[in-house]
Amino acid sequence: MQAFPIVRAGILGLAYLFVASCDDIGVGQNNFQAKYAIARNALENGNYDVAKRYYAKLVAEAGPLSQRLQLEYAHAELRSGNYDQAAAISSTLANSQTGNARAAALAVFGTAQHEQGLELLSTGQKGAGKTHMISARKALSEVIKTNPEMDPLGSLEGRVASISARLKTL
Repeated sequence: MQAFPIVRAGILGLAYLFVASCDDIGVGQNNFQAKYAIARNALENGNYDVAKRYYAKLVAEAGPLSQRLQLEYAHAELRSGNYDQAAAISSTLANSQTGNARAAALAVFGTAQHEQGLELLSTGQKGAGKTHMISARKALSEVIKTNPEMDPLGSLEGRVASISARLKTL
């Protein structure tokens, strides 16, 4: 019967070591990294609802990474077709950023505005569609002008050309 107290003491000792080794920073960081990996993989694999759900949770606990995660969240909204939300998030980011961070936010914002404009035009809302298209062209043109390296394949430039052509017909 002496074995039971020894086993119990051993289990308690292991539990104590486990709890003592799990400080808040380490556990929190690992949990954050795990959630980020899920969000990022979901975004890359087209599981936008999962990505948005995780990014929404992560933004609140991201600290200095908050703006980066907000941009990824906006990108998930964009890819899922929620252009209003993508534009709102990325607009706020663009207005509070400079340099590459601003350009990245403007790229998402401009794309969301373009897609919104196309949707509005397709439903006969010419005035609102035109307003979104002008906003999109302005945002994307700034990205191309200030950060041409962000458009190595010319896709933003092509989008701007498409917007300009469409605007001529309105």
